[in-house]
Amino acid sequence: MTGSGFVEHVLDNGLRIVMEPMPHVQSAAAGFLVRTGARDESPEQAGVSHFLEHMCFKGTHRRNWQQITIDFDNLGSTYNAYTSKEKTFYFGWVRTGDLEKQIELIADMMQSALPPDEFDTEKKVILEEIAMSDDQIDRQVYELLHERIYAGHSLAWPVLGTAETVGALTRDAMHAYFQARYNSANMILLVAGAIDPREVIGTAQRLCGGWQRGPARPARTPPPRLADGVVVRKTDRFQQQAVALCYPAPPANHPEQEVADVAASILGGHNSRFYWNIIQAGIAPHVSAGRLAYGDNGLMMIWGFCEPAKVQQMVDAMRGEIARLTEKGVTEGEVQRVKNRSRTGLASEAEAPYYRLMQLASDLNSFDRPRDVAERLAAIDAVTPQRVKQYLADWPITGPGFITSLGPRNWPEN
Repeated sequence: MTGSGFVEHVLDNGLRIVMEPMPHVQSAAAGFLVRTGARDESPEQAGVSHFLEHMCFKGTHRRNWQQITIDFDNLGSTYNAYTSKEKTFYFGWVRTGDLEKQIELIADMMQSALPPDEFDTEKKVILEEIAMSDDQIDRQVYELLHERIYAGHSLAWPVLGTAETVGALTRDAMHAYFQARYNSANMILLVAGAIDPREVIGTAQRLCGGWQRGPARPARTPPPRLADGVVVRKTDRFQQQAVALCYPAPPANHPEQEVADVAASILGGHNSRFYWNIIQAGIAPHVSAGRLAYGDNGLMMIWGFCEPAKVQQMVDAMRGEIARLTEKGVTEGEVQRVKNRSRTGLASEAEAPYYRLMQLASDLNSFDRPRDVAERLAAIDAVTPQRVKQYLADWPITGPGFITSLGPRNWPEN
């Protein structure tokens, strides 16, 4: 038992188990966090982590894909999986009485057979997903800025991969990646809810104790520091122009991460300055600000869409709000409103094992430890207008930044 109410245990094969008992609820959520994602792939493997996530739903040595689906439904489970730049996570939320069956089902998927007869079929599904992503302007500008800002580094790869890399991927290459990364030493079993930790440990020992400990994931290489620059991709695929301004920001585990997120929320979050002074003024239908946080670096991304003819007006308005934020700071009332929204979110999270599980996966990936609601609330409560002002001095967003422009206009022209 840790001091914060979490319970941790490590099996002899290296599988780490992190549990958060929530005795006031009647359900439990469980998931396997695999510490591998798009940035852990080689260029020719781009997309294998996400493709593999799909294949883990396609059959094990005990179940075919239909049986996996039926078994989730028989549990009444709220389940899914996702792949990001730095992790892959499989999870399900059930009544407490079905927790053991839920863990057994997902553990079985972690020993996937990668059925050869499903590989080519699922490849077509992934290629279709890539094509659908190509039709979304927000996805395209996100991928373009990663491609250029992290050029030559693995953070540049799209999580989905490309039609070329996924099209060329073989089942044997995926199997080699699967054996290297889906081993007990590179995975964490997370459980939150109305649980008896001793029973969970016993279940994990029975189901996972025979898994082989594999090699550690190769160390990640830090990306180069972001520099000012411009990339323009002119395309008639979209009717709107998308522009993103990017600046260096704290990584996921930085002490100032909460301050950065409060600053971004006041500038371009819900009912923010962008909302009142740009969207409501009719300059652009969507402008926003947020932080992209990775384990060793981060980006403050300020972006929007508009009619191509209004792009200069939109960017001027964004830069004007950034300048006022930096020069005059934020008010106590603005900070308090962001805190209040965070408090409501944390209160809801504390009542639902599903949301606690999502947060645990994020914390284990970023901090290598769980954080309870009280710790996260204290970090938010410690944000003040003075700290926001100091943050904007330490991590400025007033310079040219890295500009990404995508749409029918060749903007900026010089």
